[in-house]
Amino acid sequence: MPRVKRIAILTGGGDCPGLNAVIRAVVRTAQNVHGWEVLGIRDGVEGFLKPRDEGLIRLGRDDVAGTLVRGGTILGASNRCDLFAVPRKNGPPKDESHRVGKLFKRKNVAALIAVGGDGTMRMANRLQAQGVPVIGVPKTIDNDVRGTDRTFGFDTAVGVVADAIDRLYTTAESHHRVMLVEVMGRDTGWIALHGGLAGGAEVILMPEIPYDPERIAAKVQARAAHGRRYSIVVVSEGARRPKGAMVYRRGGGEGHLVDRLGGVSYRVAEELREHIDLEVRNIVLGHIQRGGSPSPLDRTLASLMGHHAVELAAAGRFGRMVALKSSGMKSVTLRTAGRGPRKVPPRGALVRAAREMGISFAAADGGDDDYAQSRRTHGAP
Repeated sequence: MPRVKRIAILTGGGDCPGLNAVIRAVVRTAQNVHGWEVLGIRDGVEGFLKPRDEGLIRLGRDDVAGTLVRGGTILGASNRCDLFAVPRKNGPPKDESHRVGKLFKRKNVAALIAVGGDGTMRMANRLQAQGVPVIGVPKTIDNDVRGTDRTFGFDTAVGVVADAIDRLYTTAESHHRVMLVEVMGRDTGWIALHGGLAGGAEVILMPEIPYDPERIAAKVQARAAHGRRYSIVVVSEGARRPKGAMVYRRGGGEGHLVDRLGGVSYRVAEELREHIDLEVRNIVLGHIQRGGSPSPLDRTLASLMGHHAVELAAAGRFGRMVALKSSGMKSVTLRTAGRGPRKVPPRGALVRAAREMGISFAAADGGDDDYAQSRRTHGAP
């Protein structure tokens, strides 16, 4: 491997609190420790498609000063572009991935640090297979990238959910309402589970445990019978009934007017009204969970991951993704990260603790009831 003098960084996928902290850490570590120059790729992989190097920006200490506390990404992001299948007005999609290698050769770039979720890691792995030296840094508020115990952005999102529930409890109690709080989580329920636990929700619906609306109603009615005529139900956007499909908001199918996940809380509200007399309202938190300043934990985690990514590049350990493990900062193969989302274990410690504290998952298979009965019969393990 030739001596590293210049590296590049891009932020792929959706925005996420902590992205600027990663960029800052990469720039400061690369320059302070190794004397490297850092190039930023604008708007994710779309930056490779821009003409005349318009997708590149030089990043120095002054460029990242004051960005630690800022949400979003100073480089911009894109979650609609696949370099291996770029749409064309006429004809089938075209593979433009060769642009990366050509640009790096022309600009003497020795490594790419790709910051993103599992989709970005899959793309990074394919680029690595083409000979582009890549280091991955996992980010997503969903906390579902395989191979790492946690991703930055997650703690901030959970804080937003918990704060929203805190505010909703007072109005729910005052008006005797059942409030459905819809949170992000396409394939996994990490935000719903942690946010529901932190906020004190009575029911949590998430993709890993198909729900039965009658079981939600039973929990709400049991509370009402004891004088608590209000409840908070956290609903992951990917929640579904057994063999049911996810709920999408319909778009026009062109450009940005595409079908988007979201709105399941409206369906749950309609289902719930068939079984209870209490007023049911739903709130969709949406992109509020992505925005704002990152929490101190996310700032720290993002900074450590950015630093470790540079150290992996310095050691020539390409084709790896930074990972937080119980023993500290490690790395796993990019292939590991791209093998699909890391799901919440339905029988794991967090779900078990929630159930033992009386939180219902409205499990369609009766899992909540079966679990509680087993504990009463056999005692705690």
